[in-house]
Amino acid sequence: MLTEQDVESFRTNGYLLPGRQLFSDEKLSRLEQIFNEHLADKGDKLSDELDTPHYRDERLLDFLLSDEVLDTVEPLIGPNIALWSSHFISKDPFTGRATPWHEDSAFWEGRFDAYDNIVTIWLALEDGSFRENGCMRVIPGSHLNGGFSEGYQPADITTQTFHAELGGVDEDRAVYFELKRGEFSMHDGRIVHGAKANTSPVRRTGYTMRYFPSSVKMQDVPQNEGWKIWLARGEDLAGNAYANVPATA
Repeated sequence: MLTEQDVESFRTNGYLLPGRQLFSDEKLSRLEQIFNEHLADKGDKLSDELDTPHYRDERLLDFLLSDEVLDTVEPLIGPNIALWSSHFISKDPFTGRATPWHEDSAFWEGRFDAYDNIVTIWLALEDGSFRENGCMRVIPGSHLNGGFSEGYQPADITTQTFHAELGGVDEDRAVYFELKRGEFSMHDGRIVHGAKANTSPVRRTGYTMRYFPSSVKMQDVPQNEGWKIWLARGEDLAGNAYANVPATA
């Protein structure tokens, strides 16, 4: 569980580095094995494009809906929690693309009726995440700007993971999330963040797990068509439809 100081730091800075393992060694090894199965079966996808793997592999719900995770996000979200998404992100040695400066919320615009309590856990797998292999970095406090900055510029998709990058970011303010295997970070969905390319011989692999309060409504818009969410803990407060809750007449 997070302390009151942890929660206050997250509210102020938009991120948290708890400095501990999220899962037991045995459970972490199982998750890494699942990741490597997905990587081997990715077809023509790039290794940083393994989005929503839990749609295809229910084993991942054992991690996404686990007490270890939900006990960690509850102090930030509250007792009624919905699972929004998950994503295996792997940057291959020497060739792993950069992730340009961006706000996650900018890519979700219109999909929710509120964005101020969406929390992402970024879990480091295998050899960890550090500067040389392209660890995540954030601009502290930037989430307080609302999460919909202007100034996005076209980006080269061959070297960047997105087509657009937020310009004018003061990189001198960046905090680098260097994580050992099994450690994790937490960040607000509105914070400005990104990652440099992997220039090392060590693969950088992470698993993101995203959650929001069930009081937030997922909007009926084309971007959400076919999207599945799970009621992770507590009760629904917004009239959302969940993959794990039977529909009522």
